[in-house]
Amino acid sequence: MLSKWQWLLSQLTRTLWVRASLFAVLAIVTALVAIPIQNMFTGSLPYSVGSDSVGSILNILASSMLAVTTFSLSVMVTAYGAASTGATPRATQLVRQDTTTQNVLATFLGSFLYSLVGIIALSTGLYGENGRLILFLVTIAVVIIILATILRWIEHLSVFGRVGETITRTEEAASAALKSRVDNPHLGAKQLPSDWQKPSGGRCLYMPCTGYVRHIDVGQLNELASCDDLELAVLVEPGSFVHPAEAVLWCSKEISEESCAKMRIAFSIGVNRSFDQDPRFGLEVLAEIASRALSPGVNDAGTAIDVLTRSVRLMCLWKDHKCLEDDDENIHFPNVRVAALSTNDLFDDIFSPIARDGAGIVEVQLRLQKSLLALVQNDANVFRKAALRQSEFAMIYAQKYLLLPQDIERLTIIREAIKRVK
Repeated sequence: MLSKWQWLLSQLTRTLWVRASLFAVLAIVTALVAIPIQNMFTGSLPYSVGSDSVGSILNILASSMLAVTTFSLSVMVTAYGAASTGATPRATQLVRQDTTTQNVLATFLGSFLYSLVGIIALSTGLYGENGRLILFLVTIAVVIIILATILRWIEHLSVFGRVGETITRTEEAASAALKSRVDNPHLGAKQLPSDWQKPSGGRCLYMPCTGYVRHIDVGQLNELASCDDLELAVLVEPGSFVHPAEAVLWCSKEISEESCAKMRIAFSIGVNRSFDQDPRFGLEVLAEIASRALSPGVNDAGTAIDVLTRSVRLMCLWKDHKCLEDDDENIHFPNVRVAALSTNDLFDDIFSPIARDGAGIVEVQLRLQKSLLALVQNDANVFRKAALRQSEFAMIYAQKYLLLPQDIERLTIIREAIKRVK
């Protein structure tokens, strides 16, 4: 599990400005590296290049890369808008973290700075004859990199910001979060039972701000608990909405304000939810995309069916999950308890909105029932109860909105098949 600072670093590295800044620094260093290298050669190199030749190439690069960077930024903003309106605004943060787009923009910006610094250095006479040759060779390499980047950018633009690509990114984020939770049940801590009641003693910890829990550093909580000989119970999950009147942590005994302040640092609260520790958020975003596709203004049942197909693939990852006993060797943080994810909650997040918004579309209802049947067939012990519950809800919606008895009969056949799976 990532600590808070590792998680913050991972969030930072996904931002465009960090990658662009690194490429910009690299570009400046690359443009100036010919100055010290030229002094390493005592004699003249076998070839020579005039300052006008290199300067002309750098001038072309500077003017063209500035235009290409501006154009690419406008394309990026347009793609963000398309993802927000075509899919859901919650998926935009995944599109913003697209590494291909960030690398392309950073390469174009870096090439512009490289050529600009090279022109300035040439005009001031910092390059000798050997330095101009080295600069020329480096410039040729930069041109090759730019060509490869443009070809990659052209291919990427064919899918960037499209609904299908956004769904894929959301599925990948949800899949990573689910796999992490399967590998680390209840975030590596002991399980907090679903019927747990807060004891009369001890102390509850409250956050001074309002927002969503984006990350919980269970390792830091465990370290603090071991130092103070405490048992901690985390009362919220990543993705929970918290406010100053809601307790986020229970401590088995009274602790100092200094210890409380250190424990509060383990909780990262933000305006928006994060996909990393929150599998339910990924499922909810997929359901939002399907719901928008099913709205009368869009009327795209195919997208909702695509989401249902992906939901089966995602939920199949969950069949390997398990709740650990307190003495299990896979528990990394024995002084902390965290609630386990509920299969019913996961099913509610992905299937309930589609059952509601696709109630009058028979092909969506059929795919929903078949998806539930597929999950039960994969692992009846894990999915049967939740699948039967969702199947019943979907049938209630369908019976209210579908007009043909034959459609209801087709759905009933699949529902009965779900019941028969043992």
